[in-house]
Amino acid sequence: MKETKLPVMNCSFTGTDPASLMAETVQLRNIITKRGTLEILIPLCCTTEPVRYKQFHKALQGISSKTLASRLKELEKRGILERRAFSEIPPRVEYRLTAKGQELVESVMYLFQWMKKWSR
Repeated sequence: MKETKLPVMNCSFTGTDPASLMAETVQLRNIITKRGTLEILIPLCCTTEPVRYKQFHKALQGISSKTLASRLKELEKRGILERRAFSEIPPRVEYRLTAKGQELVESVMYLFQWMKKWSR
């Protein structure tokens, strides 16, 4: 199959290879498009308080416990969430955004603002 190259446009990311940017979109898509991910991240950006697993579970109706646990674990592994477990009965686990997570959520909020502006 013949490889087709995209035309080079004037891009504000001078020195960045469009092909590598496109390859990185796969990583971004793997983070933010999984079911429940944005629903977890957005409430965390709106508070300075940690959010407990139980609060997420209650607020995110339609997302199974298994999916929620999986997303939280993945976001923690990627350094987007910080997880803090307490040795209590019943067990208590709290989550908050890391600096990396805060930056991601701020970027997503810019996308939401763009969407609202242009979807009229």
